[in-house]
Amino acid sequence: MNNLRNKVQLIGNLGKDVEFKELENGNAIARVTIATKEVYQNPQGEKIVDVQWHNLVGWGKVAEIMQVLLKKGKEVAVQGKLTHRSFEDKEGRKRYISEIIVKEFMPLN
Repeated sequence: MNNLRNKVQLIGNLGKDVEFKELENGNAIARVTIATKEVYQNPQGEKIVDVQWHNLVGWGKVAEIMQVLLKKGKEVAVQGKLTHRSFEDKEGRKRYISEIIVKEFMPLN
């Protein structure tokens, strides 16, 4: 049951091409955004389309494979864990971000 404590699974479409970088220590990192869509009817009977954007981060071998296989618009299934962190932007303001650390993924189209 421990492996269910922080597990995220999403299916969606990539909003841009993967940003890939090799760090000074030799580790690789890949970043990309994925959009998930939910369609439902509100109490007034109107069709509502709710699109949510999620930040994905891959490390090491996962990052290298993400760079090769994932392109803007591609539908993908992702499994990973949810993380939250803070950073300082260029103006010195503290910002907060939520990211999904990708453990596995599978292109669907």
